Amino acid sequence: MYRIVRFYESAAIRRRTIATPLTLEDAKAYCSDPETSSETCTNPVGKARTKRIGRWFDGFEEIR
Repeated sequence: MYRIVRFYESAAIRRRTIATPLTLEDAKAYCSDPETSSETCTNPVGKARTKRIGRWFDGFEEIR
């Protein structure tokens, strides 16, 4: 099983779990969406997050 984690460029902000548990296929599908990165997002929520806290992206990791 896997979880989606939001990683922030700023060391002052901790990473945050977004979704869990997911299959590997679901985690890959989630992270392939352009809205899961400050570099490629186009929606107002993502753009506001970037303006407020800086660069970020969603990745996944295995739950142990």
